[in-house]
Amino acid sequence: MGEGTFKKVGKSAKTLYGPRAVLVCGFSANEQKLLMEFLENIQLTDLAVSFAAESDGEKTLKDLMARPDQSGRDADSGLERAVILSGITEKELHQTLSSYQNADLPRPLWATLTPYSESWSLSALLEELKKERIAMEQKRK
Repeated sequence: MGEGTFKKVGKSAKTLYGPRAVLVCGFSANEQKLLMEFLENIQLTDLAVSFAAESDGEKTLKDLMARPDQSGRDADSGLERAVILSGITEKELHQTLSSYQNADLPRPLWATLTPYSESWSLSALLEELKKERIAMEQKRK
């Protein structure tokens, strides 16, 4: 995996990279239902939402983000809990993240699809996100 860099996301109507989709990892079937209700409450109902299975670890993000809406739903997952967003606006990203903090949902790792990351396997992305979370938590201490 190459060296990536964090890039501050603005709050404009600029659309982020990729198809208008969400890939959800590591949520139980019940949590998936709550997440779908959350997306409806913040009026992000036009996103294709798919749910990754443990068997998807070596698939690329590009392939997983292209899945049909609701694929993989209602199956519990032992993957690291994560939400990968794509094709939404910067404003929608900020709205989603700030609203999620007030929702009664488990804390996931967050990512947005990039031209660089779309060729990564899901397991590689989840590992990278875990490392980033640890580094950011250590930085705060």
